[in-house]
Amino acid sequence: MKYIRERLGAKLFLANLAVVLAGVVILALTIQLTVPAAFNRHMGMMAIGGMGMGQGQGYGRTLFENFRATLFESLGYAVTASVLAALLVSLLLSRRIVAPVHTLSAASQSIAEGHYEKRVQVDGADEIAQLATNFNQMAAQLEQVESMRRQLIGDVTHELRTPLTSIKGYMEGLVDGVLPSTPETFNQIHREADRLSRLVDDLQELSRVEAKAYSLDIRSVAIPALVQTTVKRLAPQATAKRITLRSDLPADLPPLLVDEDRITQVLVNLTANAIQYTPEGGDVTISAARVGDEIHISIKDTGIGIPPEHIGNLFTRFYRVDKSRSRQAGGGSGIGLTIARHLVEAHGGRIWVESQGEGRGSTFTFSLKSARS
Repeated sequence: MKYIRERLGAKLFLANLAVVLAGVVILALTIQLTVPAAFNRHMGMMAIGGMGMGQGQGYGRTLFENFRATLFESLGYAVTASVLAALLVSLLLSRRIVAPVHTLSAASQSIAEGHYEKRVQVDGADEIAQLATNFNQMAAQLEQVESMRRQLIGDVTHELRTPLTSIKGYMEGLVDGVLPSTPETFNQIHREADRLSRLVDDLQELSRVEAKAYSLDIRSVAIPALVQTTVKRLAPQATAKRITLRSDLPADLPPLLVDEDRITQVLVNLTANAIQYTPEGGDVTISAARVGDEIHISIKDTGIGIPPEHIGNLFTRFYRVDKSRSRQAGGGSGIGLTIARHLVEAHGGRIWVESQGEGRGSTFTFSLKSARS
């Protein structure tokens, strides 16, 4: 019975039934109250009009006419009262049912005007209550998207300003003669311009990845081939920091059904990140293991580690554990991990990070379905 009352269709049916019942009850009560008085009045009029008349056919017609007049008079009062009562009950019930719709309409207008913080109160469990719940979820998501948009604009502005300010400072120093026109100065300007170019490229790639504006060329790929490509590509960077870059792969790993270029991009992003934040003389190891019907590929380093409070935000764009230290160390744009997460999720996988804390290294792991699962 409770379930029936929580459905909108049942509410409308019960409302209509209540209106009918109210009309019937008022109709019956009105007839009960008005018939005796009307009957006595008409019978009195008949008695006065019938004085001196016989007990013939004329008397019978007079009685019938007075009975009919009594009936119509009582019905007139009863119908009028029942109609008024039905209108009143209909008004009260319709306001109760339609009021949430009006509230939703006003809230949706506020959302359309950009007030994404607007919410509606959820009462009951019928279709309108479910609609209100969905509306609140939509408003919360729109508010989150708007907040992310504003944050993205601020982050991009900040990231662009840093190399532009540096380039402008160098150029002003050259124009004013404060800085010498040496290869070192021009190389520094070129590095800042190259950093700016990489940021623009990363933003363009992030835009494509988040919008899923790319296609995946899925085919069977051997894991050792992916890892060897990554190691060869990043070996000069590891050697420059005297970091040992190695792989640790079991011999019986099944192939993956993936886009080779995209997963290589994920491996390169994660491994380059590990090398970047591992001190000289450290180790970076790429390993893989079969877990059920999945393959877990891990990049473990002996680097600076990650404090627990930052782990949940690492895959957020432009997020850095220590922004000042990252820039001093020549860190990237803060977008690489975000791109890696989107690419792994596009393959139906997951990505996560584990760390024992600051100074104790990190392990980035992502999972993919094997071709034999």
